[in-house]
Amino acid sequence: MKLIFEKSSPGRGGVRIPEDRISPEEVIPAELLRSEPAELPEVSESEVVRHYTRLSRLNFSVDTHFYPLGSCTMKHNPRACEKAASVPELCETHPLWPQLRHGGLLTQGSLQILYSLERILSEITGLAEFTLQPMAGSHGELTAVMMMAAYHRDRGNKKTHIIIPDSAHGTNPASAALGGYSVVTVPSDENGVMDLEKFKEAVNEETAGVMLTLPNTLGVFNPQIRELIDAVHAVDGLMYYDGANFNAIMGRIKPGDLGFDLCHLNLHKSFSTPHGGGGPGTGPVGVCEKLRPFLPISRVAKTKDGTYTLDYDHPKSIGYIAPFYGNFSILVRAYAYLLMLGREGLRGTSNRAVLNANYLLEKLRGSYAAVSESRCMHECVFSGKSLGEGIHTLDLAKALLDRGVHAPTIYFPLNVPEAIMIEPTETETKETLDEFVTMMEEIMELSKTDPDALHAAPVTTPVGRLDEVAAAKNMDLTYTGDQND
Repeated sequence: MKLIFEKSSPGRGGVRIPEDRISPEEVIPAELLRSEPAELPEVSESEVVRHYTRLSRLNFSVDTHFYPLGSCTMKHNPRACEKAASVPELCETHPLWPQLRHGGLLTQGSLQILYSLERILSEITGLAEFTLQPMAGSHGELTAVMMMAAYHRDRGNKKTHIIIPDSAHGTNPASAALGGYSVVTVPSDENGVMDLEKFKEAVNEETAGVMLTLPNTLGVFNPQIRELIDAVHAVDGLMYYDGANFNAIMGRIKPGDLGFDLCHLNLHKSFSTPHGGGGPGTGPVGVCEKLRPFLPISRVAKTKDGTYTLDYDHPKSIGYIAPFYGNFSILVRAYAYLLMLGREGLRGTSNRAVLNANYLLEKLRGSYAAVSESRCMHECVFSGKSLGEGIHTLDLAKALLDRGVHAPTIYFPLNVPEAIMIEPTETETKETLDEFVTMMEEIMELSKTDPDALHAAPVTTPVGRLDEVAAAKNMDLTYTGDQND
């Protein structure tokens, strides 16, 4: 397939810009004018449309394929939320415009959305206040760790480490280390949750806090959570809720009611923003009452006369952690999503996500080795060790691509051999799940009767199986025009 530059032909074009739409030279400083025309492809409009349409068809996406990527909540996002974020009065505002009337009439609506969204997130998590500034889940983690450190400094506590379970997302220990703490890892027990006795042995007066995903990456809700939290609070440590799996409990239980002190939410996972491809993201962080003073600045405040402004007067704040107020368009999407669903809608979303995951768990349990004998929450985890001899989870993943399904998360969690982590989300139908089960069973059978077919997969995708190690170590992104590259 020729690329767009290779289709260029001198003098060809699909768009003619009227002369009156071209800025006269005096508007642009002479030093900024090109001495020669830009080297752009000269192609017709139809060629441009076909080129980008072909490119779009090469990709897997949640709009074109089932995308059961465990721990990432790749679900359908309502187009109504996209439309809300595209309202000109919102997407064309500038963060440096004045906030207060009468000069700030154009920004009051935007500030009100931020203020209202903070209050909604506080309500559904049971926490006192939120900052919307963090630009990703990992950024939210780091923001929470920075507030942990500020709290302990303010109290004169000597704290050296943060406790993290072995099933945690990899960004948890990274965030703890960036925040200046060492990491103490606690293994999981036979039920897939953090071993309580080993956890109690790890907790001491130098424990700054615990970073915990609930339910965890095995899809298991820890029934001993209150006992864990009480042990940490007894040494003036702080409990941090990693909201990556909030889709499993939203509307059903509040982290703050359980005793968590801090919580980040991935609005790009749970609350209607297309997720994947490295962004965009946002990871607001909520805190309990005693941590309010340490929240980042600026904060959106409501004045006595009902207007909204930005408040910087917080001497114990950890300061700025992002430009302006976070990824605003994603915050608008989340606000629209929450208003559409309401309390009962959130609960229903969570219920369906858990139902779908348990449906797959039971349908596949006969073919694949389930990690847990009990029910799961929003995602289920299997081991590929029951695949045929010489067949690995990677072969399963490649074979699914040939069948029009994006692979689940594989080889994570790290404490599960040949891990297969599946999150169907609440937006998939029973028919789609049944088709997926049939594919998984077919692949299991092929792994024992025709393993070479799986070793060769994928064969229907634009690019076949890559040597992923070599690709990572010897990355070459230079296009030479050789169609065999």
